[in-house]
Amino acid sequence: MDGNRAAWDDASLKHVREDDELLAQARTATLLPAELELLGLVLAAAPEVVHLQSGHGLDDAALVRAGARSVVGVDFSAVAVTAARRRAARLGLPCRYVVGELPGAPLRSGGADLVYTGKGALIWLPDLAAWARDVARLLRPGGSLFVYEAHPAVPLWTWDADEPRIRPDRGYFERRHVNDTFPARGAVERQATLGEIVTAVVGAELELRHLAEYPDPFWRPDGVDAAAWRGRLPNAFSLLALRR
Repeated sequence: MDGNRAAWDDASLKHVREDDELLAQARTATLLPAELELLGLVLAAAPEVVHLQSGHGLDDAALVRAGARSVVGVDFSAVAVTAARRRAARLGLPCRYVVGELPGAPLRSGGADLVYTGKGALIWLPDLAAWARDVARLLRPGGSLFVYEAHPAVPLWTWDADEPRIRPDRGYFERRHVNDTFPARGAVERQATLGEIVTAVVGAELELRHLAEYPDPFWRPDGVDAAAWRGRLPNAFSLLALRR
């Protein structure tokens, strides 16, 4: 955990160095079309949102723009939290940020209409079942969990441009791997199958309402055009669940 925190703090320094660029992006940030389609009714009700593993906070600006009344971001990097807090203040957004590890978000129970997470979040979690129970604790009855995340098969794909290939050093059923493309170098990413993710959510007594897979990744590094991203393989998924 300490090694990953150091790696994420190091990567989050990018959010500080590129503050002006991220500030400009936050002014026009929008959710992905699939997110807007799935969250339309939820966001129309002006929900109070908790964003677990909020990172640079651009999604928080997008959530407010799409209708959220307020957003509370939680991240275990003080560097990321400080940068996001400053950016939200400059834009006058109804967002606040706290430093905290998951599971065990330092927030009151039953305070959220929507728990939003994803886009590189689940890979940091050693215990998905405990995380899902924490999500259920945070939600009010009738509240929703929404995840938009890299597909669990993504660690297998190479970035070759000519055709998709599977990395010989990775396996779908492995528990972890060291991400050699991560900007902070050496971060240990956790792995879980799609079935394990869904089982964790259902095991927390959240009612699964939607599950979909997509061929397009949510993030493409500059200068990379991998054949694995050209429509033949799963690169992202979305999940919507309800607390009764």
